[in-house]
Amino acid sequence: MDKRLQGKVAIVTGAGQTPGDTIGNGRAISFLFARAGAKVMLVDRRLDSAKETKTMIAQEGGESFAFAADVSKADDCRRMAEACAKTYGRIDILVNNVGTGGEDFGPVKLKEESWERIFNVNLKSMFLTCKHVLPYMEKQESGSIVNISSAAAVCAVSMLAYKTSKAGVNALTHSIAMQYAKKGIRANVIMPGLMNTPMAIEGISQFRGISKEELIEARNSMVPLKGGMGTGWDTAYAALFLASDEAKFITGVVLPVDGGQCAKVG
Repeated sequence: MDKRLQGKVAIVTGAGQTPGDTIGNGRAISFLFARAGAKVMLVDRRLDSAKETKTMIAQEGGESFAFAADVSKADDCRRMAEACAKTYGRIDILVNNVGTGGEDFGPVKLKEESWERIFNVNLKSMFLTCKHVLPYMEKQESGSIVNISSAAAVCAVSMLAYKTSKAGVNALTHSIAMQYAKKGIRANVIMPGLMNTPMAIEGISQFRGISKEELIEARNSMVPLKGGMGTGWDTAYAALFLASDEAKFITGVVLPVDGGQCAKVG
């Protein structure tokens, strides 16, 4: 693989993953970044899962280190940024990949605590990581932020808190992109569509009480592009491009990676 990120330092949040048959977005992004020459800080609330990603990267000769943090907490985000700068001397790339759902309905059935949990993980966390990483990028007068949103931000879904929080991710990214453009810092967002990842398949099938096979078939049938759902690698390749200098003239972009799902909105 070409070394388009050679000499770069990247933080990837959600670099571990829930157990499953496939690879998640965060682990795939971490792999590709390391393969492209980046030194990667692997951040996850579950340190053991981040360490699994580190072991896999090391087997391919890549450089990384695992770090335990709950990015919905300000102090953890501060420690994360400090640890990366102390270990590698700079922060070139931040990928915000943490997200959650579950127990999400319409406004009448949705519980207040579920709304707060989903917003804390999906949106507040990205505000906090950017808050503590941006000062390092400002000093360098360079940096690339890639936030992982969801096609749910613009498509019709029944998950009120998830949809609204992901729409907030898009707005947050746009605001940061415009505020920091003159400082040489780019910010872009990826909207994955229906993906065959552990969080989606194992998580949703368990929540709905249906088999994984039934869920996969249903999700595949909803994707316009031949082949059905995408994978964590599809998200990862988009993140790799946006993080690299190949995208040096791209900022404030919302990029669907969805097999045409968002195109159906019109």
